[in-house]
Amino acid sequence: QVQVAESGGGLVQAGGSLRLSCEVSGRTFNRYDMGWYRQAPGKKREFVAAMSWSGSIINYHGNVKGRFTISRDNAKNTVYLQMNNLKPEDTAIYFCVEDPPRTPDSTYIPSADLWGQGTTDTVST
Repeated sequence: QVQVAESGGGLVQAGGSLRLSCEVSGRTFNRYDMGWYRQAPGKKREFVAAMSWSGSIINYHGNVKGRFTISRDNAKNTVYLQMNNLKPEDTAIYFCVEDPPRTPDSTYIPSADLWGQGTTDTVST
């Protein structure tokens, strides 16, 4: 049974940075693409970033491109999301997911057991 656990959320001022981590257990981590989604209050969950199992394919939502960086350490079964120059509109619950779609416009949604519980990021003005 796969387990996905996020950490690193918190409160930060606009312009600041946060680094999220997500550790995966129960599956062979380096065989699966990994990604991040977020859900802001009153809004639908949206794609943030995804990285292929090899790290060679990376995609971002246009709203975060140039500010966020996804990376992974297969030796630690961990994927990261470095978030810089944060804006109040980045306030959301951030979810890590295994086997995400590779592009933001995909309609594919991973099964429920591949998602973490989420970590809350709040960006103040």
